[in-house]
Amino acid sequence: MMQNVHLAPETDDDDLYSGYNDYNPIYDTEELENDTGFQQAVRTSHGRRPPITAKIPSTAVTRPIATGYGSKTSLTSSMGRPMTGTIQDGVTRPMTAVRAAGFTKASLRGSAFDPLGQSRGPAPPLETKNEDSPEEKIRQLEKKVNELVEESCIANSCGDLKLALEKAKDAGRKERVLVRQREQVTTPENINLDLTYSVLFNLASQYSANEMYAEALNTYQVIVKNKMFSNAGRLKVNMGNIYLKQRNYSKAIKFYRMALDQIPSVHKEMRIKIMQNIGVTFIKTGQYSDAINSFEHIMSMAPNLKAGFNLILSYFAIGDREKMKKAFQKLIAVPLEIDEDDKYISPSDDPHTNLVIEAIKNDHLRQMERERKAMAEKYIMTAAKLIAPVIETSFAVGYDWCVEVVKASQYVELANDLEINKAITYLRQKDFNQAVDTLKMFEKKDSRVKSAAATNLSFLYYLENDFAQASSYADLAVNSDRYNPSALTNKGNTVFANGDYEKAAEFYKEALRNDSSCTEALYNIGLTYKKLNRLDEALDCFLKLHAILRNSAQVLYQIANVYELMEDPNQAIEWLMQLISVVPTDSKALSKLGELYDSEGDKSQAFQYYYESYRCFPSNIEVIEWLGAYYIDTQFCEKAIQYFERASLIQPTQVKWQLMVASCFRRSGNYQKALDTYKDIHRKFPENVECLRFLVRLCTDIGLKEVQEYATKLKRLEKMKEIREQRIKSGRDGSGGSRGKREGSAGSDSGQNSSASSKGERLNAKLRALPGTNEPYESSSNKEIDASYVDPLGPQIERPKTAAKKRIDEDDFADEELGDDLLPE
Repeated sequence: MMQNVHLAPETDDDDLYSGYNDYNPIYDTEELENDTGFQQAVRTSHGRRPPITAKIPSTAVTRPIATGYGSKTSLTSSMGRPMTGTIQDGVTRPMTAVRAAGFTKASLRGSAFDPLGQSRGPAPPLETKNEDSPEEKIRQLEKKVNELVEESCIANSCGDLKLALEKAKDAGRKERVLVRQREQVTTPENINLDLTYSVLFNLASQYSANEMYAEALNTYQVIVKNKMFSNAGRLKVNMGNIYLKQRNYSKAIKFYRMALDQIPSVHKEMRIKIMQNIGVTFIKTGQYSDAINSFEHIMSMAPNLKAGFNLILSYFAIGDREKMKKAFQKLIAVPLEIDEDDKYISPSDDPHTNLVIEAIKNDHLRQMERERKAMAEKYIMTAAKLIAPVIETSFAVGYDWCVEVVKASQYVELANDLEINKAITYLRQKDFNQAVDTLKMFEKKDSRVKSAAATNLSFLYYLENDFAQASSYADLAVNSDRYNPSALTNKGNTVFANGDYEKAAEFYKEALRNDSSCTEALYNIGLTYKKLNRLDEALDCFLKLHAILRNSAQVLYQIANVYELMEDPNQAIEWLMQLISVVPTDSKALSKLGELYDSEGDKSQAFQYYYESYRCFPSNIEVIEWLGAYYIDTQFCEKAIQYFERASLIQPTQVKWQLMVASCFRRSGNYQKALDTYKDIHRKFPENVECLRFLVRLCTDIGLKEVQEYATKLKRLEKMKEIREQRIKSGRDGSGGSRGKREGSAGSDSGQNSSASSKGERLNAKLRALPGTNEPYESSSNKEIDASYVDPLGPQIERPKTAAKKRIDEDDFADEELGDDLLPE
């Protein structure tokens, strides 16, 4: 019985579980790609043979059954394939049910576990970009066009309009090349319409900015007529703006209306802007009723400040008082849509809140709010000044109505400004008493208004030379608002008028510390330094002022005058040349140039400027005297006659000019005309000794009978003159002390005015030296000539400027601001 029992061998070589993880590499599908035979069979007809059906073995065939105790024999399935676990050709077919996924014996499988495919090596390099391909060229060209459009816009924003236009033209040329290349490579449907639109729109904008309106209109027409561009019709607004600039108002209205028709009603704000442009254009053409319809529609749909102001102007143009009042009330009621000032006041001591408030107190939004409020106040003040004189029987009643309306609105602080404007209107009508009474009403108001009113009162009293009252109200203005530069300037003016120049300079300096842009204070401190003979400091002040006011004639004159006082005639001449480039017909500046050239010895240049001064103002005695002396000096006595005749017309009581006319006739050889002139002088001035002496001499030379008559009169006059001189001499001996005092004071006065009279002295000396010493007209008394004309650039320029409180003084009757050019959405 034991002979049929077989024990399991104890050797390691006969393991029951050996070979379960082994499988034939033939069945490894992962390696089929590398199997040369398999790939060859797939590519040939062998791989396309139909499958062979396995024959079912006969049941009579005996199949050995292997047991765990016997040797293993290979078993085959009904399909002819080895069964799982059998050994075929030394390789065990794997038992997949017990094999771990992915884990096999590397020695039998032939490859390691590599789920990520890292054994295949690095990835192949990327394909290099072919820059010569048409697609790549198109992309690069499109990028260049976009860059040119951006550069054009940036140049325009920087103010370089020519560069912006050049960039826009270059972008247009490259865009056309891009379109042609794209048509050759792709279908027309792939053309970038947005790029074409932006290039054309930017080009039209740059043409308009450079005032090339015809080219801009042509470019806009290209965009508008192209049906492929959506929403291009709204660009007709820009075309309307161009026609408005060209004053072609009918076409401007036409294009505005076309744009209005093509813009849907959902774009409410854009439609309002276009209607506002239509209203402004109607004002330009004088069609005020149509303009009123446009602005009334705007004020009913979306009220704004510009439309309200233009509506008032339109009603003012047609003279409708009641409608003006209603329009003014509508303007007052326009909401500002800005935050109250209380928002910027810290309610607590929280440091975080204080930091936030400090940060937003002056940010861009706050600045925009201030600008909007200032614009609203400007419109309201201008409208009130415009309608106040016409809405009631008198301007005072009209101002009162405007003040009441403003007090009941959100602009209550403007009521006081309107009252001050009312006083200024009284000033323009020369009603000083009413102006003073109106301004005195503000003495019990708050400090700001009180300071403004007191400043204006000080200005009025200063103009009336009532320096005591001017100083009193200047003190009131300074005490009400210590930081009011106008009040400080007026206070300095009153001190300046009293001769205390050092103290006046202190007030002017304080005004400049409070407001560095107060040009009145800077100008007056320059005058003060001139009075104190601190010429270098005065020159610094005027040069600073010249940097602010480049074309101010007064400043240029003062700089030239300071250089003249510093004995630098070349610099004085240079600045006077700048002055006459600003005011070429100023006779005072031209005569000053002539005087400087005369002092330098340049007679031809001096004559040129003196003659120009005479041509601009032929009544200046000093200029006439110099021109007459110049012609006598150059031996052209005939030409000198016309100047001395004009001088005798200007000053008919001065015998000097008529004697000079007679002397010119005598020197030119016209003795008969000279005799007639002397006889005429003798009839007008019978006691003139010089005239009688020359009559005696002429009558003797010619042999006239009247010589004895004139000689008798001459002797009698000479005897009377001797008696008069003896009486004067005896009177001088008795009053020598007082006369010495008077001469001393006169000497001090003449010392102050030496520079002003030096020119007249030189001319008189020249005239005395021209003929012989025995000629009659040279012994005439050298009286100081009283000029009948005072040039504004002369004495008035030395007076300090008064700084009256400046108010709105625009009388503009149309708001010409247009809506911005519309951009495509």
